Amino acid sequence: MFLIMGTGQGRKKLNFDQVIVCGHCGRNGHLEVYVAYSYFSLFFIPIIKWGHNYYVQINCCHTTVPISTDLGRQIQHGQVTSLPQDIIPSNYGDHMADKDFIRCHNCGYKMEKGHRFCPECGIRL
Repeated sequence: MFLIMGTGQGRKKLNFDQVIVCGHCGRNGHLEVYVAYSYFSLFFIPIIKWGHNYYVQINCCHTTVPISTDLGRQIQHGQVTSLPQDIIPSNYGDHMADKDFIRCHNCGYKMEKGHRFCPECGIRL
């Protein structure tokens, strides 16, 4: 008789979706919550799961931020329906003064005034 067993790592998207303006890239995006875990499988069926780590990912720039296990479990059980807007760290254009710059309406890239095309995505401004 043969036993087929092994270990692996898995990831599952939780039933959570929230629309925010990304603090990282400045575009609109969806916050999605995932749980990553390790598992032991027998005949390719996961039997035991351990090491649950929860994180938030925004789909516009794929920035990921870890969240606490308690908050992750509350989201998994449907007890939390929204997260704060500042959960994605803001480092978008912090070094530029807003009075001398504009943002691309397509990709959110911050650039000096006077451009006719966006240097990031190439769309006409």
